[in-house]
Amino acid sequence: MEQAQRLQRIPPYPFREIAALKARMIEQGREPIDFGIGDPDMPTPQFVIDALCEAANDPATHPYDESGFGTEGYKHAIADFAKRRFGIDVDPDGEIQSTIGAKEALVHIVWAYIDPGDVVLVPDPAYSVFKVQTSWCGGAPFPLPLEAENDFLPDLDAIPAAVRDQAKMMFLNYPNNPTGAVAPLEFLERAVEFARENELLIVQDAAYCEVYYDDADRPHSILEIDDAKDVAIEMHSLSKTFNMTGWRVGWAMGGRSHVEALSRAKSNVDSGTFMAVQRAAAVGLVNYEDFATELQAEYRARRDALIVGLRSLGCPIEAPRAAFYVWAPVPAGYTSEDFATKLLSDCQVLAIPGSIYGPCGEGFVRMSLTIKGEDKIAQIEQAIENMRRGGVSW
Repeated sequence: MEQAQRLQRIPPYPFREIAALKARMIEQGREPIDFGIGDPDMPTPQFVIDALCEAANDPATHPYDESGFGTEGYKHAIADFAKRRFGIDVDPDGEIQSTIGAKEALVHIVWAYIDPGDVVLVPDPAYSVFKVQTSWCGGAPFPLPLEAENDFLPDLDAIPAAVRDQAKMMFLNYPNNPTGAVAPLEFLERAVEFARENELLIVQDAAYCEVYYDDADRPHSILEIDDAKDVAIEMHSLSKTFNMTGWRVGWAMGGRSHVEALSRAKSNVDSGTFMAVQRAAAVGLVNYEDFATELQAEYRARRDALIVGLRSLGCPIEAPRAAFYVWAPVPAGYTSEDFATKLLSDCQVLAIPGSIYGPCGEGFVRMSLTIKGEDKIAQIEQAIENMRRGGVSW
């Protein structure tokens, strides 16, 4: 039976292909050192697991969450977290939506706003969901180049006037996947001003907001900007913050009309997050400060080890300021795909070609700091040694 045309318009999800390639290598007895998919390798904190077990044993958590927006306990925990972490006031009644992770929310906000022909401003390089979902809705993605010379921030003034006039939505993602960049408050202020001038909605993907390395680079919420709720909605996730990727729990917060639009789309597609998971997530947010410092220190040690190792091979690389990715330029004479292939075939190191994230990702590979194995630093050092033996240099 012929598949729908909409399915033909989108490429295979890239990380599914990469996972299949890794599985084939393991079958051949050649398991690579895996810097590929960014899936936290540490366990969910025990206090969150204990909270889930207790909540799951309460029959009151077993039915549908009929609120449509999330349980009261979870929404209030989110509001309290937003106040402590960002100094912002978010009303649990109407400005917060429980989500099944950030990815689901990013998908549904596009479907809530974008009609065929609508222009959406999409960063390049970027998480593929932004562009793919725009195309799936029949929208027209317009790329916003993220370049090292501009600290991987889009140049909003360079967007053609005709595109600004047609644009209905703009995606931002800070801390940024794949570059590790952080958006200063001044840029977020300009983005909100730009959205007002051009009557468009900002969708800020803040899934990596709690993975940063220095207090000076502590990421901001776009909702810290005065009246940003009028033009913005921000997506958060517990996946990276608490090593909870498989739990599928997050939230959106922003202006009431935008949260309501998201909720309306979701209510016609899913039935919300298991209430026991929401209860456990609330416990995580209440105890966030007790866990965050430990998590950040672990990723900092890994980042520093990988940066030192790459520099020892001659790589001209700056340390990322946030997220758990290293965005490494490829040596002269290689494309992103060629270099990733060499790393895999000659060095048994799995990295992601930057071109997967868009044309502006060409010339880079992404290396995730989420690494399997008992001794993470030893794995990083072994990968650098494999690269040295494999003839990799810059």
